[in-house]
Amino acid sequence: MTGRLDWVFLDVGGVLYADQTYYLAVREALRQLGASMTDQEFEEEYERCRRAQAGSFRRRLAERFLGEGADDDEVSRLASRDWAYPPAALLPDARPTLEALAGRYRLGIVANQLRGVRDAMRRDGIDRFFEVWAVSEELGVEKPDPSIFRHALDTSGADPARAAMVGDRLDYDVRPARDVGMRTVWVLRGEAPRDPTQEQIAEPDAVIRSLEGLPEALQRL
Repeated sequence: MTGRLDWVFLDVGGVLYADQTYYLAVREALRQLGASMTDQEFEEEYERCRRAQAGSFRRRLAERFLGEGADDDEVSRLASRDWAYPPAALLPDARPTLEALAGRYRLGIVANQLRGVRDAMRRDGIDRFFEVWAVSEELGVEKPDPSIFRHALDTSGADPARAAMVGDRLDYDVRPARDVGMRTVWVLRGEAPRDPTQEQIAEPDAVIRSLEGLPEALQRL
């Protein structure tokens, strides 16, 4: 164990796996529900969601392309049919970073994911690094609800002050983790904005652009 942190919890999409599968699944679900949009229009609205870091991308996209009051739960249901990570989606820095962290920290998952994510991670040989799993579909609660973070902390027995959350969203990872007393690392990929503002950069305890910088960032917390 390090002198300052015992536990590190990681998000999955955007952090360990590329988000392209989810992006395409949501776009297809919207079209199945009657949305008329070009690929460029969808990408532009998705980029606005990334810049804002202010609530459900799925809900904002549904309202933009299906109209106010659109059922984003139906979007989620349809998207889930195509939302699965292929082996190529595992980001190249994921396994080396997990190997570097193993033995120095105890690791857990806190993620808005389908329960099948465990199968993908087992297939790719990275499930073995994680002791605690807080997966939204299994628990029936999604980030940014603080209860999913508390579940991870309670299950692990971790002191929040000696635990860190690593994610790609300010609103779903950094802010709720901070609110329960954890330290935070923001990964600028996935659903993070391409060019975050200085105000956004100031929110987490550390900011990295790839997992290669995670071991050093954790040492500084």
